[in-house]
Amino acid sequence: MQWRAVTEHRFKLAEGPFWDGHEQVLYWVDIAGRLACRLCAGHYRQWQFDEPISSFIPCERGDALVTLASGVYRLDLASAGDQPHLELLCVADPVVGNRANEARCDAEGRLWLGSMQNNLDADGGDIPVVLRSGGLFRVDAQHRVTQLLGDMGIVNTLLWNAGADSLLSADSLDGVIYRYAINANGSLGEREVWAGVQSRGTPDGSAMDVDGYVWNARWDGHCLMRFAPDGSLDRVIELPLSHPTSCVFGGPDLTTLYVTSAAPAGCAGDLSGALLMADVGVRGLECHRFAG
Repeated sequence: MQWRAVTEHRFKLAEGPFWDGHEQVLYWVDIAGRLACRLCAGHYRQWQFDEPISSFIPCERGDALVTLASGVYRLDLASAGDQPHLELLCVADPVVGNRANEARCDAEGRLWLGSMQNNLDADGGDIPVVLRSGGLFRVDAQHRVTQLLGDMGIVNTLLWNAGADSLLSADSLDGVIYRYAINANGSLGEREVWAGVQSRGTPDGSAMDVDGYVWNARWDGHCLMRFAPDGSLDRVIELPLSHPTSCVFGGPDLTTLYVTSAAPAGCAGDLSGALLMADVGVRGLECHRFAG
C-alpha cells in the first residue's frame, strides 16, 4: 500500500477520524493539541479549544459535536477558529478527573462515548493512567445519557455488527478487544475477549469494512491489524510511523483508509503525527452523524 500524508500538518495526538459521506468531508481531532480539524475539498480548517478534545462528529441539523473534558458540546461550524462558539449538550461522565476518549455514533445516530482518567497535563504531556475510572455512555438525540459500562481503563474502538446486536470495544489497559452482546432493552451483556493480546502494539481505534473485518490501529506497533469477523488475525498492514491511533474509510467509494497518528516524546520519523491515506482496495462502512 502506498501511504502518504493528507496535509503538511503534524499533530501531537491526532485521533477520532470521521468521514462524512454526505458532504465528502473529513473530520478529526488533536487531543493533546486541543484542536478540532476539518478537511473539505482540499481546504483545511481548525478550531482551538482550551481543554482536550477527543472527537468531532457532524450532526444532522448542520452543526457538529465535540467531546471535551468538561462535557459534550455543539460547535457552530461558522464560528471563528480562535473563538469557537459552543453550546453544552450534556455531561456524559460526571467523574471528576476523567476525560472523554473514543466516541462514535451508531446507525440510529446515538453517540456512544468512552471515558478514561485524564492522562494529559496542561501542556499536553503524558500523565500515567493508574485508575480504572472510565465508563461507556450512550447519548440519544434527545440528549438523554445512559451509562452502559463502568470500571473501564482506556476505552478505544466502538464498532457494531451488521445486525446491531453486538458491540466491539477495546480496553487498551487490558490490551484486548472485547465483544458485548446488546440486549433487547439496550443494555450490554457480559463481555468476552474477541481479539486477544497481540505481539505488536496496543489496540487503539478501529474501522470496519463491508465484510465485517476490523482494521485496528496498534499504538506503538508501527502497523494496523486486520481481524476477521471471528476475531482471528487476518493480516498485518505495515505503516511508515510508530504510533497510529485510529482509522476510517472514506473517499467517494469508501475505499480510501485514513489513519491518524501521534508523535509522543522521543518518537522519530517525518510522518509521526501525520494524517495518512491509502487506497486499500476494500470498501468500508459509512460513518453516522449524530441524530440530534
